[in-house]
Amino acid sequence: MTNDPNNTKFASLGLGAGLLSALESLGYSSMTPIQAQSLPHVLKGGDVIAQAKTGSGKTAAFGLGVLQKLDVGRFRVQSLVLCPTRELADQVAREMRRLASAIHNIKILTLCGGAPFGPQLGSLRHGAHIVVGTPGRIEEHLRKGTLDLSEVNTLVLDEADRMLDMGFQESVDAIVAKTPARRQTLLFSATYPDQIQGLARRVLRRPVTVKVESTHGGRSIRQRFYRFEQNKQRQNMLRLLLLKFRPESTLVFSNTKRESEEVADSLRSHGFSALALHGDLEQKARDEVLVRFANRSVSVLVATDVAARGLDIDDLDAVINYHIARDPEVHVHRIGRTGRAGKKGQALTLFSASEDYRAARLEAYLDQKIEVDELPPFKLLEKPAYRPPMVTLQIDGGRKQKVRPGDVLGALTGENGIAGKQVGKIHIFDFCAYVAVERDAAKPALRKLRSGKLKGRSFRVRRIT
Repeated sequence: MTNDPNNTKFASLGLGAGLLSALESLGYSSMTPIQAQSLPHVLKGGDVIAQAKTGSGKTAAFGLGVLQKLDVGRFRVQSLVLCPTRELADQVAREMRRLASAIHNIKILTLCGGAPFGPQLGSLRHGAHIVVGTPGRIEEHLRKGTLDLSEVNTLVLDEADRMLDMGFQESVDAIVAKTPARRQTLLFSATYPDQIQGLARRVLRRPVTVKVESTHGGRSIRQRFYRFEQNKQRQNMLRLLLLKFRPESTLVFSNTKRESEEVADSLRSHGFSALALHGDLEQKARDEVLVRFANRSVSVLVATDVAARGLDIDDLDAVINYHIARDPEVHVHRIGRTGRAGKKGQALTLFSASEDYRAARLEAYLDQKIEVDELPPFKLLEKPAYRPPMVTLQIDGGRKQKVRPGDVLGALTGENGIAGKQVGKIHIFDFCAYVAVERDAAKPALRKLRSGKLKGRSFRVRRIT
């Protein structure tokens, strides 16, 4: 393994052939800054504190370390990854499966709240190598004696700051107590407040600390601020911005669950394709919302900060702050979700005269003056809302029926089907599948799926609106 900090090639790390093969197939050749700084320490087996923002490549940073150490022949839980939300846990598990794609017989199990307990019990009985889960559900399994962590050699705390923000301190401590004292612990956090320092002192041994600033430069994000007098104008202001900039994919941050629903309802009443994301949604509904937003069949997602944590969509065209965030650090985290991967992004912030104090506080935090942009002309509100480029079709068959993405793609593009380039993202769940198709291809795609078969069976298919 090289110690040259300037060498950012994965091949320099001494990784196994299977991991290098997977990285090559995924198109990963060079490490991101957080990977380059943390992976050499992770692979040496020491404890690491890594401070990095969402979208920095941190999953691969700890995932490669976990997979390199894994003994596939020993069918016991060897690694535990704790995440604050179900969305992030699912995302981490998917990425780790991709990294492990060239290594046979690895089982990665997700254990999260909001999903039925029974199927998780069944999966646990058959064993697993790696468990990815949320603190509440992991603690529940430990309490019921259905999960054994006695052979864990690597513990990962992902987005640890958010876990503590969400009130999981006691759960995390209880889980850590069930793992061996002699283990490697990797703590990843966007921020490093006092709470995190206290956690680090309790659970890490002589850790190496690495810190990487956000991977997106400020130059890729164009910030605009819009001030108005009356709070009742806010919904119209939001529509004005959407109609002016017409972003295909927009994340609107609201401060409360109720507000997120109200804003999404208002947008839909004016013809926009909009959905709300908050903590009260059932798991199936949350999955569907996230799928539709990720595949660009919904243009606007109105979300609370907690619900949006774990969203990892690299090509967001715009982030809109419906209010100035209460905490300036949250503002920076929000806008960092656009303008990734070298793409240009818009960060638009609405605030009324009653929020001037928040604007002043944000100015002080950013150490720069907020320049207020001129509001778009109100005549824009007379224009019709724009529609997203894609449409989602739902198939009532999934993993349990052995349905795979290739089956769906083949069924759509077979004889008298639609072109492959008209098919977007395909998401497979246990009992259903979602496929995005270009709007103009929606009707023939629906006909093709309804008249054809998947895995030799006919499934009910519907368009989601």
